[in-house]
Amino acid sequence: MFKIKYIWLLLLFISFTACNNDDDSGEPTVVLPELTSGEADFSKFVTLGNSLTAGFTDNALFIASQNNSLPNILSQKFALVSGGSFNQPLMNDNFGGIAIGGQRILQPRLVFGGAGPVPLESLIGPVTVSTDLAINNPTGPFNNMGVPGAKSFHLVAPGYGNIAGVAIGAANPYFVRMASSPNTTIIADALAQNPTFFSLWAGNNDVLGFATSGGSGVSQEGNLDPSTYGGNDITDSNVFASVFSQLVAGLTANGAKGIVANIPDVTTIPFFTTVPHNPVPLDANTAAAVNGAYATYNGGLLQAEQAGFIDADERAARTINFTASSNNAVVIVDEDLTNLGALGLPNFRQATANDLLVLPASSFIGTLADPSNPLSVNGVAIPLADQWVLTPEEQQMVATATQSYNNTIAAVAAANGLAFVDANALLTQLFNGGIPSGNFILTANLVTGGAFSLDGVHPNARGYALIANEFMKAIDLAYGSNFEDSGNFVDVGNYPTNYSPTIQ
Repeated sequence: MFKIKYIWLLLLFISFTACNNDDDSGEPTVVLPELTSGEADFSKFVTLGNSLTAGFTDNALFIASQNNSLPNILSQKFALVSGGSFNQPLMNDNFGGIAIGGQRILQPRLVFGGAGPVPLESLIGPVTVSTDLAINNPTGPFNNMGVPGAKSFHLVAPGYGNIAGVAIGAANPYFVRMASSPNTTIIADALAQNPTFFSLWAGNNDVLGFATSGGSGVSQEGNLDPSTYGGNDITDSNVFASVFSQLVAGLTANGAKGIVANIPDVTTIPFFTTVPHNPVPLDANTAAAVNGAYATYNGGLLQAEQAGFIDADERAARTINFTASSNNAVVIVDEDLTNLGALGLPNFRQATANDLLVLPASSFIGTLADPSNPLSVNGVAIPLADQWVLTPEEQQMVATATQSYNNTIAAVAAANGLAFVDANALLTQLFNGGIPSGNFILTANLVTGGAFSLDGVHPNARGYALIANEFMKAIDLAYGSNFEDSGNFVDVGNYPTNYSPTIQ
């Protein structure tokens, strides 16, 4: 009886601890389900798009950034459920940049200089860009068909990878490295692989080039849209709709399943939110001197109002006034103001909080237009030209196009039963307070936010990891896979926010 009693107590103890304390932490063990792909077949994963697909980071493409690209992260998870190999057109170094016959056409990457982004060579000295279109292009086919700089219609454009067209802006150096032949198309090389699963994220560059050029067509970020092929104009919404439908029709023709993402609001990225509209410090004497220089202009505005050319509100908006403070607004050229050229008055005004200054303006404001004239300060005595500022009217143009593109993407995704990622909502959440992920809260702040790279446009590795989780979440929803429930999301903390200047 004594032995039976203690055997019963021992069994009770074992049962209790098995249910409530399977590890030393005191927390119950959670048994996760086995990973399954659901209806998706990842055996041949091919991905199309632009720089966001290629892994563009810190204003360049380089080996480390490609290894941490969105589709490469996804392919590693797909490999756990019978996904095949994933081949990328790797660059030849970690410097970034491209040359043709030893002559650079695209510059190396940005690095963190202690206070902000700086060119790589400013820290480590001159480097040799070893990715050379004339001598060392890799051999495909490539599962990652992301081409930095490509707009939607470039994915279907013959000759976009012909090296002969690079010098005249008719071809893209990144696609030159990848193209199976000079006159092939991006979509043709993708379809030739007969993908069983695809991702398509296209359309960002259809508005990005316009936005980053301040709506002027003059790019202020050399590698950002390395081709500006076809110019920086916003792509017509009907053209985008036709091309996007054509791409999806081709990709799904043989029964492949896939995922698409919409276009984020580019005006919420650090490229447009880092430089304030009022960064100019002036003492009383300097402010008085600058105001004196604009006295004739301000007087002319009063005469224009009295003559009925403008109303009082526009005169007030255009009047330039500096004070003894550390936060004077810069002076800009605004083409949407009433044209007073007949009165000899330019379209000047001071910026407001509604204007978005592009990131490169941070190193331009305060410089001298004439080095021999200390009064020729850019942004003060010399107004900032259109390419440095995205005005509210230009922002509306971007917003209208983005909404139209996104309507098309959502409709095409629904009509074809594709997984869909609302990248626009994701970026808005990053901008408005941030997104918790693991032990981190990622935001849209430059350098400190943890999600964007040093160019202020493209994600860093941690940002791409965050997006990869969103893609897997959408695939789970559409096709019955269980990447999330099986614990197979990536830990964003395992991905860097910045790359060392010394990696080669």
